[in-house]
Amino acid sequence: MVELLSPAGDFERLKIAYLYGADAVYVGGQDYSLRANAHNFSIDDLTEATKFAHKLNKKIYVTVNIVFHNDDIKDLEKYLIKLDEIGIDAIIVSDIYVMNLWKKNNLKMELHVSTQASSLNYETVKFYQSLGAKRIVLAREASKENIKKIKDETGADLECFIHGAMCTSISGRCVLSNYATNRDSNRGGCAQVCRFSFDIDGDNNTYSMTPKDLNMVPYIKEMIDIGVNSLKIEGRMRSIYYIATVIKTYRQIIDKIMNNSLTLEYSKYYLDILNRCANRDSTPQFFDKEPGVNEQYYLGREEVSNQDFLGLVLDYDEENQIATIEERNYFEVGTTVEFFGPKLDATTFKIEKIIDENEEEVTAARHPKEVLKIKCPIKLEKNDMMRLKIFDIKDYL
Repeated sequence: MVELLSPAGDFERLKIAYLYGADAVYVGGQDYSLRANAHNFSIDDLTEATKFAHKLNKKIYVTVNIVFHNDDIKDLEKYLIKLDEIGIDAIIVSDIYVMNLWKKNNLKMELHVSTQASSLNYETVKFYQSLGAKRIVLAREASKENIKKIKDETGADLECFIHGAMCTSISGRCVLSNYATNRDSNRGGCAQVCRFSFDIDGDNNTYSMTPKDLNMVPYIKEMIDIGVNSLKIEGRMRSIYYIATVIKTYRQIIDKIMNNSLTLEYSKYYLDILNRCANRDSTPQFFDKEPGVNEQYYLGREEVSNQDFLGLVLDYDEENQIATIEERNYFEVGTTVEFFGPKLDATTFKIEKIIDENEEEVTAARHPKEVLKIKCPIKLEKNDMMRLKIFDIKDYL
């Protein structure tokens, strides 16, 4: 069975990822992780997260994948031993020194080689296997021919990114952030300089080098058939709505592939849902061909903030059919919405009544994070979500 692997920047995101269908989640500790601006996890957080994951019979991986400088090595060995003691399922690493520490201490958790190692050929994969690596996270630049050849020659457990942001450089080799902002991208400080707009002639004509996001919906079945073991989502800094939407969508895609019920109509619907969820356009990037002009932004782009996420379900009174919602974006009486959740496929509903925190009826929800109540006959559960009704699967079938 192929694994669906989700990011999580904090415990709330981790919980949402598991509930919405992730088989495993990868997180960063407060040290040695490439997302320094994420909340990240203390040892106590990791202990709690591991218990939560294993109670659900799911896995948790910890990134230890910065490029290590001399000052970073202090206490690293103790940290790895502690991760092993609390039951982390795997560490994701790129530095051979970390791999040697893992082997030296005979740690039980698996060793996964990070995409930061830019593995693109089978001899490199064989080398990491010789060091004890259980899994190789291939570079984002791997084509289907690369992946198939590596699988055929090594039989390795392979993990590939299927969704999220791309790097304008070879994965893990960018120094733009270091040069322009003195923030080391390979130690967690990436300033995403490739997203900047540069003035090229002093006449307000700008140039950018921004790659479009990765989206592998058309090729998930082919990746599974090739033998990819883990399908990975990028985005430890993303919101709970993004994680819920992306994980729920890919969970449905994978499940339909497994029971042979995925059609072109459903694929188009899922693709539209995913494209609506993010601000940037998306494409399969390197998998099916070399990226060209259509896979990157050169002359700027317009990113409109997505306000589809309307509310998070906190509670549901089944007897009185009252949903308690934590508002996230504006909605009003008469708005057509849809609810979706871990056990609930997208279900349409038109809001007819809103009650505020003072138990007064209001015509609109105008205050993010306000707790509201709405009359709703759909049986909801805590952590279900409410969003604008944009797409209807009936229109695709």
